[in-house]
Amino acid sequence: MIDDKKLFAGVDVGSLTAEALILDQGGKTIVSTIIRVRPRPEQSARDAFDKALCAAGLAEDQISLCFSTGYGRDSISFSAKNISEISCHGRGAHYLAPAIRTVIDIGGQDCKIIRVDNNGYLEDFAMNDKCAAGTGRFLEMMSRTLGVDISELGALATGSKKPLSLSSICTIFAELEVMQLLYSKKKRKDIAAGIHVSLARRIKSLVGKVGLADKVCMTGGVSKNTKMVQLLEHELGVTFQNLSMDPQLVGALGAALFARDAWQRQGL
Repeated sequence: MIDDKKLFAGVDVGSLTAEALILDQGGKTIVSTIIRVRPRPEQSARDAFDKALCAAGLAEDQISLCFSTGYGRDSISFSAKNISEISCHGRGAHYLAPAIRTVIDIGGQDCKIIRVDNNGYLEDFAMNDKCAAGTGRFLEMMSRTLGVDISELGALATGSKKPLSLSSICTIFAELEVMQLLYSKKKRKDIAAGIHVSLARRIKSLVGKVGLADKVCMTGGVSKNTKMVQLLEHELGVTFQNLSMDPQLVGALGAALFARDAWQRQGL
């Protein structure tokens, strides 16, 4: 039987997906869920949280404390506190792999380079500007222009030996550039490879603002793109640490850990 007085939850609402995770007092994950976002952040959080509760056979009042993170964190009524996704991804990644000091989180709307200390707490960070060029949205838009699903883009790029260069920094202009390459009968796999190289170099530039410290990992949806991971490792000269959890859940894990920390500080 689950100890209903020692359960903690984290909910992470992003631009494309929402995640919920429940862990026990010892830090063991009881259940986790990932869903596509709903029209409103509160609805996304509620659906993800309810799905996690259902999967674990729990009622909401069995959760001692719930914290939220992500874009929609401010509007989640059942969350006791909201924490920035920067802190949550750093805390969650470090908890899974304590040697980690740098986290590269690439989500749908932004890219964050996060430096953490020996305890997993934030030391420094850098974020891309409001342009989508350094994010998962960039890959999504480019895959649509190429006529492939975003889940297929990495595999398509892997078959290329001659990546085509993209000169445009702006996502809109890059999309037009891809269209011109298609009209010129260039191979889609070479265009796809060029898209990945372009994104990897933008992220490398962002990393330069805070630097790399010790062990490095990736979180967020783009970390599931093996071609992107391979290119970033090459560009940065590192080998990313493997995490024992779906990288999209790391933010929710961090939020749940902060909730557990707060509960323990209260001595309850």
